[in-house]
Amino acid sequence: MSSDPANTPSAKPPPRGFLEGIDQPEDLKRLRPGELPALAEELRSEVIRVCSVAGGHLASSLGAVELTVALHYLFDTRRDRVVWDVGHQTYGHKILTGRKDRIETIRTGGGLAGFTSIGESEHDALTVGHASTSLAAALGMALARDARGDDYEVAAVIGDGALTGGMALAALNQIGHLKPRMLIVLNDNEMSISENVGAINHYMRTLQVQPWFQRAEDRAKAGLTRVWEPLADLSSRAKKAARRFFDPASNNPFHAMGLRYVGPIDGHDITQLLYYLAKIRELDGPTMLHIVTRKGKGYEVAESDPITWHGASTFDPKHPVAKGKSHTWSTAFGEAAAAMALADDRVWVITPAMREGSGLVEYSRTHADRYLDVGIAEDVAVTVGAGLALRGEKPIVAIYSTFLQRAFDQVVHDVALDELNVIFAIDRAGLVGGDGATHQGIYDLAYLRTVPHVGIGMPRDATELRGMLKAAHRLGGPKAIRWPRGSVTPAADTPFEEWPEVEWGSWEVVKGGTDVVVLGIGPTVDYAIAAAADDPRVAVVNARFVKPLDTGLLLRLARSAKAIVTVEDHTVVGGLGSAVLEALSDAGVTTRVVRLGVQDTPVPHGDPVAQHEELGYGPKAIRGALETLGVGRNYLPTFGT
Repeated sequence: MSSDPANTPSAKPPPRGFLEGIDQPEDLKRLRPGELPALAEELRSEVIRVCSVAGGHLASSLGAVELTVALHYLFDTRRDRVVWDVGHQTYGHKILTGRKDRIETIRTGGGLAGFTSIGESEHDALTVGHASTSLAAALGMALARDARGDDYEVAAVIGDGALTGGMALAALNQIGHLKPRMLIVLNDNEMSISENVGAINHYMRTLQVQPWFQRAEDRAKAGLTRVWEPLADLSSRAKKAARRFFDPASNNPFHAMGLRYVGPIDGHDITQLLYYLAKIRELDGPTMLHIVTRKGKGYEVAESDPITWHGASTFDPKHPVAKGKSHTWSTAFGEAAAAMALADDRVWVITPAMREGSGLVEYSRTHADRYLDVGIAEDVAVTVGAGLALRGEKPIVAIYSTFLQRAFDQVVHDVALDELNVIFAIDRAGLVGGDGATHQGIYDLAYLRTVPHVGIGMPRDATELRGMLKAAHRLGGPKAIRWPRGSVTPAADTPFEEWPEVEWGSWEVVKGGTDVVVLGIGPTVDYAIAAAADDPRVAVVNARFVKPLDTGLLLRLARSAKAIVTVEDHTVVGGLGSAVLEALSDAGVTTRVVRLGVQDTPVPHGDPVAQHEELGYGPKAIRGALETLGVGRNYLPTFGT
């Protein structure tokens, strides 16, 4: 097991302030335990400063400061494996593990990732971004350790929000069954991004207000030692019965799943954290330490409004004011969903813990009886939608592209096979900026195209979004409508009945041309228009439906054009370009097709517009493709950098 710095002679501490002299965790271990609270406050101030400069996950990182310090004081994260669920609370961890000089680059192109990443540091045990994965990964690490006879320690830090995920609960079941030596820190702050929901969250709250809990634990320990230890040869059933009698807490679900449970304790008290963590390290089997923290701890605005300050833009740390938000695609969807629910009382909206992100705050208030947040459980969101549809309701599952990946099985089995009337409202389609590789919405076209009965559209603007939603609502069946992250011009303020409906499966020629046809989708339509400029040889089409394609228009254009260029903010593997090639091949048309989009590679964090160009499908890249095809040299303007 790793050495305990609390039990070793203290070397000369780093100069004050403490953080100034800490470049690696080894420097932290030279501090005396009594100096750690001061270090934690310095670290908290640095997290605030960094987020004020670079933006990022402020409230969650502030809530985990004391835990971060305690873990690095006791564990050797070069060797021990500390797995942070989601990883958005690890800004302090990054600062303490050799990345202090680069921390201002977090979430920017070429800079540090916003989550933990094994390619970035040996101190990061797992590349993450999605919730509820830590327990399964940590279990695998503990099993590997034991299989090889190693002695490093394994710890997982998971929030109560992530614990609502089915993957986390399934992993707990296996951990309780296999019983490897490992630590689970349940960081309970009552929040994921939105407020946590569900029965587990309610149970956490009841434990915290029960003063008998700690007293019962102490009585149980004393009673069991006095009564049962001399009778150690009695059956295990008798021992378990005695434990249940003396320790009411043994009836909690974690004990029932085979885990030792300790807590809840104050997660902002470093002395308590060090004591419990050190004691738990001496125990065999899996132990859960339940700590209670406050999201945004130590920064008043973040404590009072952890939802707004979960993901902060740049701000003045002395005078923090959340920046006004532009009218986003998420806002446009939320407004449209509210109008649909007003017009039809069968409309429901279901979200997996993404009320704010999906623009549903107002909807959740005005249509609370037909709004459901299932927590971080995307599969549940989809199948609840299926159940509603089976009874004649009109559910909309509002979900990010990256999170819909986690419910692919339910899309196929529970919705598509029976052609149920479920609309998938897919936010964050395409590149997403600072959230990076784990959050890029660049795969949904490919995997949804493979599913029978699913229609797929992507609007060019907010008016077209409304028209697609209205068409999907009327037609029924599984329909997926996707849109990018970012701002959009608001649609006209008109009631649902007056929205112009978009004909499902139809494309729109937005610019005529004689030689080359550029097919754009979503934001790439405007890129194509900019690249084509006034060249009469280049046509531009808003190819707004990928399934079904507007095959009639496609074949007419292909038979008269010299080439087709497809442009998509999506992987070229299985996306719009692939669909076009398949349709032309089936029709025996051999017109050349050039596919622009994300190649078969992960895309890191960065500025999406710049990345579009770097990856080969921004306006300049489209212009280059046109020039390669022999058009565009005489007509295309010079683009700025």
